[in-house]
Amino acid sequence: MLQELVVEPGRAADLKHRSTSSTRANFPAGGSLPQARDLAERDLESFRESLSSAQELLYASSTHALLVILQALDAAGKDGTIKHVMSGLNPQGCEVLSFRAPSQEELGHDFLWRCSRVLPARGRIGIFNRSYYEDLLVPRVHPELVDDQHLPPGSPRGEKLWAQREQDINDFERHLERSGTRVVKLFLHVSKDEQRRRLLERLDQPSKYWKFSPSDLAERAHFEAYQRAYEATIAATSTPSAPWYVVPADHKHVARALVGAILVAAVEQLQLRVPEPSAEQRAVLEAARVKLLAE
Repeated sequence: MLQELVVEPGRAADLKHRSTSSTRANFPAGGSLPQARDLAERDLESFRESLSSAQELLYASSTHALLVILQALDAAGKDGTIKHVMSGLNPQGCEVLSFRAPSQEELGHDFLWRCSRVLPARGRIGIFNRSYYEDLLVPRVHPELVDDQHLPPGSPRGEKLWAQREQDINDFERHLERSGTRVVKLFLHVSKDEQRRRLLERLDQPSKYWKFSPSDLAERAHFEAYQRAYEATIAATSTPSAPWYVVPADHKHVARALVGAILVAAVEQLQLRVPEPSAEQRAVLEAARVKLLAE
């Protein structure tokens, strides 16, 4: 099922033909929407428990970090996915960071800087709500933004610049992988109709007014352009060590369960083990045990 979601390196992302609502593996397999939701939520609870155990093992081994990159169009469910999938994690070993339009300070550095300075340490989980991919995706749709990025004179523009940044990202993520950081990249794939429904929901319910921004509507006008940008970006940056997963996101319960499954599988693939104490450490532990028993 998870293999179905992967964009194989060197292949097209084929977003137009990927479902935004279900998997070919028929997950979840409920006969009705309520039943399917119940099954997905049950599986998600299991994945949360597994992820909690995986986090403890990640911390105990202190040899690897997990970096989760969430990318999506507006209203695709990034915040809700983080809230529901990560709710079982120990907050002391997990940090969520959001990246929006770069500040003036961030524009004074290379496009990877603002993310590279907050990468998770070994033993920890970092979740990026948007990421350095924004500096490739958004200027692809709005090329005029490149003029604000203080690039050196003579720097390439257009396709040459995108190709350059794609290579920079692939090199950066390869470096992270070699250094012990597992990069898991998730694109929440939502349809235009479902995005419209969710934006209207924000306008129809006073409790959700705070979620709506006029920019959401402005960017929706570029829906197809963003789809093309994601298509090109995902195809160019899905690599053997850091592939992209395209997660159907029209049904939130399906998306959240699939994300949970992907993250559990990613940590399991690291084959982490609780570190074995040395002979000296065993002696210290035994001495401590004897002392406590004697009290």
